[in-house]
Amino acid sequence: MSVIASIRARDVAELPGKRDEDWRWTDLRGLIREAPEPSRPYSGDLPAGPFAGLAAEEVVIANGEGGAHVDVLPAQTRRLALRFVSQGDGGHAARASIAVEAGGTLVLLESYEGQGGYLGHAGLAISVGTGATLERIVLADDSGDGVTVSQAEVHLEPGARFVQTVLTSGARRQRLETHVRHPGGHAELRLDGVYLLSGKRHADLTTVVTHEGLDGATTQLAKGVVRDQARGVFQGRIVVAEGADRTDARMGHHALILSDRAEVDAKPELEIYADDVACAHGNTVGALDDEALFYARQRGIPEAEARALLTEAFVGEVIDRIGDEAARDVARAWVAGRLAGEG
Repeated sequence: MSVIASIRARDVAELPGKRDEDWRWTDLRGLIREAPEPSRPYSGDLPAGPFAGLAAEEVVIANGEGGAHVDVLPAQTRRLALRFVSQGDGGHAARASIAVEAGGTLVLLESYEGQGGYLGHAGLAISVGTGATLERIVLADDSGDGVTVSQAEVHLEPGARFVQTVLTSGARRQRLETHVRHPGGHAELRLDGVYLLSGKRHADLTTVVTHEGLDGATTQLAKGVVRDQARGVFQGRIVVAEGADRTDARMGHHALILSDRAEVDAKPELEIYADDVACAHGNTVGALDDEALFYARQRGIPEAEARALLTEAFVGEVIDRIGDEAARDVARAWVAGRLAGEG
């Protein structure tokens, strides 16, 4: 069962649902009762994307039309804005492949933008060669009525470096999924995320990392803030295969719940089949620190502003880890705008 099979066959029975353990908190089959018609071609002028002006190259995939294959040659450096744009109430699927060859460097500025009640799927195949570096910054601003799933399959070669930061405001249902095959061999992996959810929005950050060889490193930090009736989901699984000794893997997820009807579901997992490893995970879900809020109020800061400042500082740890300065500035502005808009 898969979203892309459901879209192509127009069969809701193909959608994943709560009986699938990995999808039990992001039930699509129980939500979508009738398969949508195929999306029409995108119409009207396309507005500027969230990373406008930051990349010399831009690829737009609108309502599933077109595709992308990006090949970064050895020792080449590139910056690319990749935009997945959805419009209307139809169903569509998109595909992109990214290959960074040995010694190459790519900054991938990826965005999800939508209007309407669409059902969308984006599939990405990403490979990072020996000694190559890829920094992927994802900003997902889907429609509040949209249902969207992004699934990235990442393959690393020894000595590669892959860094990812996902920022999302959710959707009616949204899942941003990353699977990584980690070869060891001193390859470096970092998977970070921030979700800021309000209203009835839903966001699911799911990652699976499989360490297959000696001397691999993974760090992961996700932070979320939910309010109103929003729901955040974090699922992180790190698998250390037999023989993948000297793996160093660290995972952390921390969330703030700012209303009684909001919800966070978290499942960090470690599956370790090797002996000589250093692996750990942590998970916390709570409210804003009352003492810090009181301190800010005593300094004359209005309560709404104080809450926004404390929340911005909470997620700022993730934003500060973004390596690309221009993208980091966009991320900071996006966080500030979301928090200001939510009051």
